[in-house]
Amino acid sequence: MKAAVLTVQALERESFAPFGDVIETEAAARHFSINEGNTERYHDLARIDPGAEGRAIVSIFRGLPRALPFEISMMERHPRASQAFVPLSGRPYLVAVAPAGPAPRLEDIRVYACRGSQGVNYAAGVWHHPLMALDDVSDFLVIDRDGPGENCDVVQLERTGLITKPEVQAALGGA
Repeated sequence: MKAAVLTVQALERESFAPFGDVIETEAAARHFSINEGNTERYHDLARIDPGAEGRAIVSIFRGLPRALPFEISMMERHPRASQAFVPLSGRPYLVAVAPAGPAPRLEDIRVYACRGSQGVNYAAGVWHHPLMALDDVSDFLVIDRDGPGENCDVVQLERTGLITKPEVQAALGGA
């Protein structure tokens, strides 16, 4: 069966809200001056949830770039805790998400093109595709959970979805 082309949209706080938080320094984010006016603090940008008996840990993931077109055939979720990704390399990347709950169908998946200045925090249980760097090897600061119990479910999709270069370029504003 031929993969269905997935629509890609620019990452925006409102449309991503059902899946978690967008982490970025924008005018809408609560911010204020600290350190005698030398630093602007963008405050409380994501709800980090380490889950019961868990603790928040900080890691760096180094992602190899995905070649476009790219076919999505699986999704994963972390049922016990949130998982935040903040790009360190300043490069655009993609996220594919589906609502928490039963295994997602292709129709449930939303794909977002993220600027290199935007991070995401997946809420606990939200289905997502593993890291999708674009163009070059990219590093991400990751805040997630360490603790007892399994915290990663993986499912294969019944139908695959295709992310194309024109869709990504359009979502990034022609970049």
